[in-house]
Amino acid sequence: MSIEEKEFKPTIVAFCCNWCSYAGADLSGTNRLQYPANVKIIRIPCSCRLNPMFILRAFQRGADGVILCGCHPGDCHYTTGNYYARRRMTILFSMLDYLGIEKGRTRVEWVSAAEGQKFAETMNSFVETITKLGKNHRLEDLRCNKQ
Repeated sequence: MSIEEKEFKPTIVAFCCNWCSYAGADLSGTNRLQYPANVKIIRIPCSCRLNPMFILRAFQRGADGVILCGCHPGDCHYTTGNYYARRRMTILFSMLDYLGIEKGRTRVEWVSAAEGQKFAETMNSFVETITKLGKNHRLEDLRCNKQ
């Protein structure tokens, strides 16, 4: 079987806030809910602490999709962190559009610690969307590819 005939499995990077979304991912695993193993979760203290450069770097390092999961607006452990994240991501989305990266490759979701089912459903739908979009070559740094 040649490389072209292999089924495409996208690389997904999920930035999850420590207090809600990461706990939601944990609950999802505890409840044995299924979501693809190609979702790589990175725990961050709060969604507002995600520097937009981390998203660009993830694309540069070969990610096909990046999702930010945080607390619901108004429920942030740090009071207003997710409001800052929402504003910052809106600006980043327009910049990604300018760079030619499809809108579906990035996403923001609010998932609480009690929403393990929602976390699994969100990851499944995001992986499905990225699979339809195919491999991301737009910001890819060829030096990061494994030979």
